Amino acid sequence: MCGICGELRFDATPVQAQTLDKMLKVLAPRGPDDAGQWIKNNVGFGHQRLAIIDLSEHGHQPMYDAELGLTLVFNGTIYNYPQLRKELIQKGYQFFSHSDTEVILKAYHAWGEQCLSRLQGMFAFAIWDGRRLFVARDRFGIKPLYYAQTAKGFRFASTLPALLAAGDVDKSIDPVGLHHQFTLHAVIPAPYTILKGIRKVPPAHFITITPEGKVETQRYWQLQAQRPQQALTDSQWIEATHEALKAAVDSHRTIADVPVGVLLSGGLDSSLLVGLLAENTDVENLLTFSIGFDDVADEKGSEFEYSDQVVDRYHTRHHKLQIPNNQVLTRLPEAITHMSEPMVGQDAVAFYLLAEQVSKQVKVVQSGQGADEVFAGYFWYPMMNAATGSDLDRFAPYYFDRSHDEFLQTVTSDYHGEDYTSLLVSELLAADGADDFLDKVLRMDVTTLIVDDPVKRVDNMTMAWGLEARVPFLDHQLVELAAQIPPELKLRESGKHPLKAIARDLLPASVIDRPKGYFPMPALKYVRGEFLQFMQETLDSTACHQRGLFQRDYVNKLLAQPEQYMTKLNGSKLWHLTLLEAWLQEHVD
Repeated sequence: MCGICGELRFDATPVQAQTLDKMLKVLAPRGPDDAGQWIKNNVGFGHQRLAIIDLSEHGHQPMYDAELGLTLVFNGTIYNYPQLRKELIQKGYQFFSHSDTEVILKAYHAWGEQCLSRLQGMFAFAIWDGRRLFVARDRFGIKPLYYAQTAKGFRFASTLPALLAAGDVDKSIDPVGLHHQFTLHAVIPAPYTILKGIRKVPPAHFITITPEGKVETQRYWQLQAQRPQQALTDSQWIEATHEALKAAVDSHRTIADVPVGVLLSGGLDSSLLVGLLAENTDVENLLTFSIGFDDVADEKGSEFEYSDQVVDRYHTRHHKLQIPNNQVLTRLPEAITHMSEPMVGQDAVAFYLLAEQVSKQVKVVQSGQGADEVFAGYFWYPMMNAATGSDLDRFAPYYFDRSHDEFLQTVTSDYHGEDYTSLLVSELLAADGADDFLDKVLRMDVTTLIVDDPVKRVDNMTMAWGLEARVPFLDHQLVELAAQIPPELKLRESGKHPLKAIARDLLPASVIDRPKGYFPMPALKYVRGEFLQFMQETLDSTACHQRGLFQRDYVNKLLAQPEQYMTKLNGSKLWHLTLLEAWLQEHVD
């Protein structure tokens, strides 16, 4: 919906408008419709607006409520804001807008930090109440929020590059973040990032900051993955899932003052969104979008054969976008520019190119991210579940990109340290509130790993074009329900059985029973030709040699046989090194 930024000075000096300007310039693509600043002595906020709810000037941000003495900047959407608005009116509050932004302001005044438990949606926001700065992030980190804290003050922004633009940031590489980057396929869980001087607010947390420099972080929500006291039958679980998912999809469609489309990949998840929307509304005016690339050898570059079947069934207003493969590599640097953190998912540039075209038609789309993590759709879940040993022994061999020993071979000795990733994963899996091993894995995936892989990737690549992507499979009420479902029910039919059961009445069997697909990117899948040349040039560049991050023997080994060294999840280890180096050259150098 927007890009937000701000600063609270600890040294009693006034916030400078130029500092906010520098951050807003980077954030401008996230909110091309309007911009604003609010500064009061040692605190200041900046906002770039993508107008989706209350398109009038009354929705302008930063939003200041003179009567309550509160100022807010907000990025996201609150899907239950109409109900909260009614409740607050009954408590005596008067509203000057019809925005969900103002509802957050009033809710904070009415309930303080407890307001977070009442918000249903995706959000990152900051409130100044005259005494302290209050910053918060939604339960699954759908909306990003980075910060940089020094002795002089506290700055925050929707993207990491915006904080770099403001200056006064330690840009040295964080060894913990680096370990996660190369072990968890570029997932660096909060609060860490790849840089020592920048952190991110963890999902389901808020931070309070006083002008004296006192900073406190607190969790406000935790996912429980345990069976309910009252056991449900399989059919009852499926029916409950159907109702919760239908409610989520409907709220993600109706809470907007602009049209809402669907990114229709042709997979089960996005196709099911269309089918569920058809249960509640006329979908002949529903805008759907599919993207495809050129085939390479026997590798198909699109899934149009499946998305076409869904369109034929529901007669949506469909847009089929064909992107030539020669655009993929030439536009890759643009995608890297819009990455808040280095993202190795090869579909990042695909989402970037897709969002460019979709944003010409709509401002908001629904997307299927989260379904695989919530309902156990990936191929590695049953493999982990069948394994023996400790929780870490069962997880790591099927997920980690590198062993700790290989990590030590990858980077130079300046970045050697403990096996930080194994320590973190062991801690997350050992946390209370999960019945079985797969409950632990899915809870960690949906609350931690998904945040900094598909969710962040989709946010960054769509918001680069002022396009808001909504993810109904991560509606927190749906996820809380799904976390209680027995793992064996989710794993049935090679995973996602509840969704497949719901889809039987809504979609063609060929879409439901097809092998799981991934965003087809043949041009980037095969490490050869121009793509290989790009990687060679990046890793042999003067900047890369001077940085001294990688051990050259390891780089040369990968370059000698680029298609031989793949991760457990079929990612190119050579691409991992290249993307990180390219990102550092773009954002840090």
